[in-house]
Amino acid sequence: MTRTPSLPLSLARGAATSPFKRAGRPGATLPSDRPRLSAVPVAPGPLAAYRRICGFTGPDALPVTYPHVLAFPLAMRLMTRRRFPLPVTGLVHTWIEITAHEVLHPSDRLELMVYAAELSQHRRGTEVTVVTEARRAGELVWESRSGYLSRHATRTGTAPAAPAPPAGETASLPAVAEWRLPADLGRRYGAASGDRNPIHLYPLTARLFGFPRTIAHGMWTVARCLAEAPRPHLIHSVRADFRAPVLLPGTVTYASDGAAFQLRDRDRVHLTGTAAARPAER
Repeated sequence: MTRTPSLPLSLARGAATSPFKRAGRPGATLPSDRPRLSAVPVAPGPLAAYRRICGFTGPDALPVTYPHVLAFPLAMRLMTRRRFPLPVTGLVHTWIEITAHEVLHPSDRLELMVYAAELSQHRRGTEVTVVTEARRAGELVWESRSGYLSRHATRTGTAPAAPAPPAGETASLPAVAEWRLPADLGRRYGAASGDRNPIHLYPLTARLFGFPRTIAHGMWTVARCLAEAPRPHLIHSVRADFRAPVLLPGTVTYASDGAAFQLRDRDRVHLTGTAAARPAER
């Protein structure tokens, strides 16, 4: 069995190597590594903490976002490699697509694999696409694609303009609930998920990367929204775009028309997304 990668060691390596990496340098390439983890057992304690902080209740099924959490140490091992072209410290999650081919359960032992699929210019820097796959007994049962942005100055005209959102995507959806987010939400979610990026932990470390104070994890915002679905355990596919950081502490509005959802405040839309569910089992 592949041994679980040491997350603290990966974080320390990333912090040590990040100052020597220059995002946006010409000719940068992605490593061919595909870190794997075989037959991952789902630990009850961390899963319970994750469900609690994200608001998942109901049937004894894995939240559709949880394989991303299980694979996070693999993603960190990949992104802290010396050959990985972007500094991992300060990377911002910009979007995610998830496809759950099966309803997953805590008793499932998942084989995980992560790899970097694409490196592209972004109007605010350089973005990498990271793919995560989960297999059960060799069969692909869950997969995701995520964009991570390394922010840096770009030459005028060298980076393509951000694509326009699909028609109606940013239209106001009916407000469903208002959530008051505490200042320590980033630290609490980081403890449950293992994602301790400094932009989420303390105001000082967030300011080092250009944020006025700590910001909520993008994966917390999408998971919290999906937990509000009528039957979140039956969600089959998700697309979420993280439009603007959610500053902590803060108050946000969750809005949804059933398939589409948003997280917004008075001034801006922070998150837009869509989710589709498979038919209810009889």
